[in-house]
Amino acid sequence: MAYNRKSDRRSSGSERPRLKRSPQPQQRQRSAQPQRHIAPPKRVAADEPQTVSLETTDDQPDEAELIYGRHAVEAAIASDRTLNRLWINSKLRYDARFHPLLNDAKANGTVIDEVDHRRLSQITQGANHQGIVAQVASYDYIDLAVLIEQAKAKVQRPVILAADSITDPHNLGAIIRTAEAMGAQGLVIPQRRAAGITATVAKVAAGALEHFAVARVVNLGRALETLKAAGFWIYGTATEASQTVHTTEFTMPTVLVIGAEDKGLSLSIQHTCDVLMSIPLQGHTPSLNASVATGMALYEIYRQEWGKRHNLSSLQKEK
Repeated sequence: MAYNRKSDRRSSGSERPRLKRSPQPQQRQRSAQPQRHIAPPKRVAADEPQTVSLETTDDQPDEAELIYGRHAVEAAIASDRTLNRLWINSKLRYDARFHPLLNDAKANGTVIDEVDHRRLSQITQGANHQGIVAQVASYDYIDLAVLIEQAKAKVQRPVILAADSITDPHNLGAIIRTAEAMGAQGLVIPQRRAAGITATVAKVAAGALEHFAVARVVNLGRALETLKAAGFWIYGTATEASQTVHTTEFTMPTVLVIGAEDKGLSLSIQHTCDVLMSIPLQGHTPSLNASVATGMALYEIYRQEWGKRHNLSSLQKEK
């Protein structure tokens, strides 16, 4: 017989194994509850720039925004837009075309960091950055009243776009790029259930945002009524409309309303429009991409204006 030193109890080689005590009912209930996993806080070096979100929601203010891509960043620097920080790879850092622009940005207080491709991809969350990324203040939307005043001051028959619940930032960026290239004076977008001006929009717009005004309104319908009161005619694009875009005459200050990618114009916006028009299609595809429809409608609007200018100049030459 031997004694166990810890318990001073007798033990033998044939001693039966002790049975484990079952947990108390309260303990069993606790162990059955799922345990929440709380991730530890991520450590960031003091000198490491924080990655900011590319997309924002209505209840999340976009205090800082990223723009990336050569055309977008080049246009932002050339237009004297305030840049908080700029990340660039070594190839572009000493590129003869970018060197003067970078000097201007640095003179305006921009912090310039030369980083590798991996860091740029990390900052942009894998987007096509083309070797350069800039951090800017959130986009400065213009008031609708100011947009109307500026549009009327620029041309005799201004053209303003309105986007009804365009949620795809790529579509919105393409619409802005096309509208600015064709000569339109601005864009009106709603605050809710629609894409705002984000890094993706700026990238797709390829610098057009630096020369194009965007107004963001609480209610798009009321904004269209305000434009009506200011002398604009509201033209909406609708697949089921019997009147086609090439048979519509654009003689007044124009607002072109483009519908959402999947549902088109909402009924309330359709009722606000003075004219509904469609783009006739010959193939089996039932509808067009929103940005493509915008380009086709804008081209017809300006084609008519160019035609009138040509006819007027021809008459003047004959006299």
